Amino acid sequence: MALTILNDPQPHRGMTKTFHHWAGLLLACLCIAATTTACIDEEEMPDTPSGNLEALWRIIDERYCFLDYKQKAIGLDWDEVHARYSPQVHDGMTDIQLFEVMRNMLSELRDGHVNIYTSFNLAREWSWHEDYPSNVSDTLLRRYLGTDYRMSNGMSYRVLDDNIGYVRYASFANEIGTGNLDDMLTSLAPCRALIIDIRSNGGGLITSAEKFAARFTNEERLVGYIQHKTGKGRNDFSEMQEQRLKPSSDVRWQKKVAVLTNRGVFSAANEFVKYMKCFPNVIIVGDRTGGGAGVPFSSQLPNGWSIRFSACPMYDRDKQCTEFGIAPDYAVGLTDADFTRGLDTVIETARRLLVSK
Repeated sequence: MALTILNDPQPHRGMTKTFHHWAGLLLACLCIAATTTACIDEEEMPDTPSGNLEALWRIIDERYCFLDYKQKAIGLDWDEVHARYSPQVHDGMTDIQLFEVMRNMLSELRDGHVNIYTSFNLAREWSWHEDYPSNVSDTLLRRYLGTDYRMSNGMSYRVLDDNIGYVRYASFANEIGTGNLDDMLTSLAPCRALIIDIRSNGGGLITSAEKFAARFTNEERLVGYIQHKTGKGRNDFSEMQEQRLKPSSDVRWQKKVAVLTNRGVFSAANEFVKYMKCFPNVIIVGDRTGGGAGVPFSSQLPNGWSIRFSACPMYDRDKQCTEFGIAPDYAVGLTDADFTRGLDTVIETARRLLVSK
């Protein structure tokens, strides 16, 4: 059987109630943090270049969730960063100059969830994918999808010539519907296996990642852990809370699955890979993901610029941080020889593995 169809008068009952529980707790904690942070930044820091830089440094120092982890992983010393960047600001500098100093300071965190939003630019740190081969080609993807593929709420899918289903899911930006997933999995039911290509999926809604992953398990599974900040200290965290994923009460896939990844897989897409690695019929093929394992939260500087940063760390089922990505089960990238022949090395490797297994 390719799938299991369950008729349930409450189609969302099989969704992740445990996820919604910890998400509610997380939201409450973040609301408290937002109130506290806003009061401190607005009341104590003046709207001057040095005041804004100090406010930014303190927001990260008190609210960012990976300072201790990144000190151990990459040798980050946030106090040393302060000492190095604070002399670079002065009252006569322009907003653009101040922005450049702040952007450079935040880049020390090596976190794609950390940004400054202004009317003239966006500070970002994208080395998690820009410093690596993309290992995906739009030209090749068009060849595999052809012109008669189906489209549904961000998903493009078809049956390949070896009777393996292929799903291209490039973004979790939109909320995915139960009907979208039911129709897609039902149409691909005759296939002997399934490829889910999320290469360069930069994330979006974690609920969409949860809903999709819930279609590939028949039992509730521990898929990870989450913490939240409980104070301003760099190690002030709650106990780890379990992330448990329940199987969907709707159409579920029962055959083999290969999830294709590259360095562009980030945030909610990184979480999707984390969930799928917990399922016995799933293999991960491609490159290491880009990571992004902190739930993002926003604050504001005295001058009105918005700041986004990672506020709550998430871990895999072994309590390992996935901030710097998840390794595939089978590491493979595009090769020039295959590209010349019009072949996607990652897709072709997944096809061989699904057939051989």
